Amino acid sequence: MIGRDKGSKANKAGARALGSGRGVTYSTSPLLASKTPPWRSRFLVALVGLAFAGLLARAIYVQVLHTEFFQKQGEARYAHTLELPASRGRINDRSGQTLAASVAVPSIWAIPKEVDADADKRRELAKALGLSNKELQAKLNPESRFVWLKRLADDETAAKVKAIGLKGIFQDREYRRKYPEGEAAAHVVGFTNVEDRGQEGIELAFQKELQGRDGSRSVVRDRLGRVVEDIGDVVPAANGSDIDLSVDSKVQFFAYQRIRDAVAANKAKAGSVVVLDVQTGEVLALANFPSYDPGNRQNLSGEQLRNRALTDVFEPGSTMKPFIAGLALETGRVKPETLVDTGNGRYPFQGAVISDTKAHGVITVREVIQMSSNIGTTKLAMQMQPREMHELFTAIGLGQRPQISFPGAVTGKLRPYKTWRPIEQATMSYGYGLSASLFQLARAYTVFARDGEIIPVSMLRQPHDHPVAGIRVFSPSVALELRHMLQAAAGPGGTAPDAQVPGYSVGGKSGTAHKQEGRGYAAHKYRSWFVGVAPISKPRIVVAVMVDEPTAGVYYGGKVAGPVFSQVTAQTLRLLGVAPDLDVKSQIVANQKAVPVEESF
Repeated sequence: MIGRDKGSKANKAGARALGSGRGVTYSTSPLLASKTPPWRSRFLVALVGLAFAGLLARAIYVQVLHTEFFQKQGEARYAHTLELPASRGRINDRSGQTLAASVAVPSIWAIPKEVDADADKRRELAKALGLSNKELQAKLNPESRFVWLKRLADDETAAKVKAIGLKGIFQDREYRRKYPEGEAAAHVVGFTNVEDRGQEGIELAFQKELQGRDGSRSVVRDRLGRVVEDIGDVVPAANGSDIDLSVDSKVQFFAYQRIRDAVAANKAKAGSVVVLDVQTGEVLALANFPSYDPGNRQNLSGEQLRNRALTDVFEPGSTMKPFIAGLALETGRVKPETLVDTGNGRYPFQGAVISDTKAHGVITVREVIQMSSNIGTTKLAMQMQPREMHELFTAIGLGQRPQISFPGAVTGKLRPYKTWRPIEQATMSYGYGLSASLFQLARAYTVFARDGEIIPVSMLRQPHDHPVAGIRVFSPSVALELRHMLQAAAGPGGTAPDAQVPGYSVGGKSGTAHKQEGRGYAAHKYRSWFVGVAPISKPRIVVAVMVDEPTAGVYYGGKVAGPVFSQVTAQTLRLLGVAPDLDVKSQIVANQKAVPVEESF
């Protein structure tokens, strides 16, 4: 009893002591009674000061020194700049018919980390896009922020993808080029890549004019990629300019068909046709076979892509003979009736033998061209200085790149005259030892069509009320005489009667040459061509045709290329509205009585 009372009193006393702060003596605690060093409080104040200084420096760095950078980083999280693509300009033919145009098509893209689809949905998406499951998986790499799934798709593909309804898959509209003329005009218009930049032909040559300038639109997008609002000003797109070509799509298509058929009929490797308007210097057609579809270039080969009329060079053979005759006439060395002794068809010269297909004996200069005599041409050429021949060849554009707004045109080969040996001067007179493209030959023949002037040529449409000016090579009288010689060469008794055109007077020169292989010539590989003018009475066009490696048994230029010249010339003159200048009945009778002459090569 007494013990309980003492304990109770002690507990009560302790409670009273705890309930009153005045009853505690802090100085009796060793921890609380210790003195704090002055440096510690200063250190804490310094740390707080440094922290505030760091925050201040960071604020200045973010809000003053690099405000623009951080604003851009912030905007990148919600603001986007959408490109407003410019529409590429159209390529038109001379009458305004479209050869190349841009159409809007869907392009499908994704934000990979937002694509939420199970395996079945992904397989369905891959099938709609024409991709394998592995290819789709590689594209939808979660590390990527953006990926194209299918650019320049068709509407059917876009509809299938939209029907699947996957999150994170989006569609935009881009421009894709369409080429209505397909293979026929492929080597003229060329094509663009997926970025809509020109890669070949006119698309490449006039890239700057056609491409235009893209515009832009700044928008705010939500996390689903939807446009919420516009911010800033819209910069409108400036569409590209249209290009109006000199090419006539009807002439182009017909020329392509005829050279394609000739290559097939002669079992040849390739062929080309060039058609020039000699009044304006306009290129009316430039066709090659093999060709390709510019809108579908899968499995495209280099053989299809080559614009052979401009890029392939060859020894022009007998097509050079009229120029040598012209120079001999121009310098007064001969007249059309001057006699030339070609002997028995074999002419020993400088350790070599120059030959004709048969013995022509003594013939006139006019007949040298009509019968395509190598010996006669050689005897004319050897009256001249090498410098004279070189200047002539240079004047008609040989050894020089054609001045035309078109990629790929080549210079050909023409060596300096000081290096010529006599035998080389002789062979050059009938087209061996130098080289040119079919396009260069076609332009060279404008000398005969334009009364002795060679004219510049163009792929762009030219005004018809101002005929193009040329550079004089021969006098008008010599050019007229040469036209008559060409008419005889392409007529009855010449080397190319198959080049005749019903109702129209034509003149031209065929050529046949062995193909070069290494340092020599292939025994059974030939190039055959024909270059001519029509109508002879008042020339309007020059047509040049080349067939590479005919193997169907006939290889002479008059037989292989002559018929193509005839067909293309007839169609072109009719389309241009040129009136016939011959009586068809008398023309047929004359051709029936004639015996064609095989050309020398």
